[in-house]
Amino acid sequence: MAKYFLIAGEASGDMHAAALIAQIAERDEQAVFAGLGGDKMAAAGCHLYRHIRHMAFMGIAAVISHWRDVQANFRIARKAIMAEQPDVLILIDYPSFNLRMAAFCRKYLPATKIVYYIPPKVWAWKRRRIHRIARLCDEVLGIFPFEPAFYAKYGYRCTYVGNPTAEAVRHDTTIIPSENSKLIAILPGSRPSEITHCLPRMIEAARRFPAYQTVVCAAPGIEDEFYTPYLNAGVTLAREAYRTVRCASAAIVNSGTATLETALLGCPQVAVYHLACSRLIGFIRRWAQPLLFSIRHFTLVNIIAGREVIKECIADDFTPDKIATELNSLLNDEAYKKEMLASYEHLSSLLGTQPASATAAEIITSRR
Repeated sequence: MAKYFLIAGEASGDMHAAALIAQIAERDEQAVFAGLGGDKMAAAGCHLYRHIRHMAFMGIAAVISHWRDVQANFRIARKAIMAEQPDVLILIDYPSFNLRMAAFCRKYLPATKIVYYIPPKVWAWKRRRIHRIARLCDEVLGIFPFEPAFYAKYGYRCTYVGNPTAEAVRHDTTIIPSENSKLIAILPGSRPSEITHCLPRMIEAARRFPAYQTVVCAAPGIEDEFYTPYLNAGVTLAREAYRTVRCASAAIVNSGTATLETALLGCPQVAVYHLACSRLIGFIRRWAQPLLFSIRHFTLVNIIAGREVIKECIADDFTPDKIATELNSLLNDEAYKKEMLASYEHLSSLLGTQPASATAAEIITSRR
């Protein structure tokens, strides 16, 4: 009997971890799963020691305001790992937390194999982390086709297993109506703090197009009541994000995995992202970005494509006026929209069709 301990700290990680659990279970009938994660992991058969609703904190302010929860999460994770004595520790994204857990496991359970599935985006920022990841992990399973070459430049190994977001979209069986739904989808993020910062401006921009219904896609693990203050005439809430995005004429998307999902679902979009000290960050982006950042773009769609495919309204560019200007182009400029959709097709070809969860599960179980 093999024990697998998985740690995912947010909704997308929960989804990808659940798919991985299912694939491991097919290959290892005696497998036992425990960890920290969400409803999808629990449904897949993982015993949860902590739910992601207590873990999804992003940014210094959010971490400080939830400091007791953050420390409790570390204590719970350490205690659970020691109680389970897993054969394999599987880390899914969530780097600040997971790298500390990897160090803890390496120190106190040296026989446990440590696998990083969906590793930190060290090619974008905090490149120094690559050395720590390589030192702590037995396997690094990347989800972007350029990651193995990036790790190889530093003398480390990373295996590309396919992209789990592309896999999830391929397996989506949503049936959508054939007629144009005339709606604008809003994906404000998966954490309460980012939703609070982003959603009002996103809604304000969308409501400038009264011919279109505005639909806010709710995040897993966040109750409907959280969104109630933002909903009013012409603004509704939906739980089926993929269906909503497939039906939408355009989308306003908080930067993150959702931008890649939206692209692979074939919906024109504008990306937004809230940053504290937005004016300062905006100045840095325009005048000092090459000196301070490793990449030119901030959304996954543009990073993978290596150019601007979707408009990024980041920092001081995150205003209802600028979002609305881009929405107008997406809704009314057919040539502009057609070019974006063609770029989406190229993006999909770059990611390939390799089944990420199955490939990762095969590596994990065969090399255990």
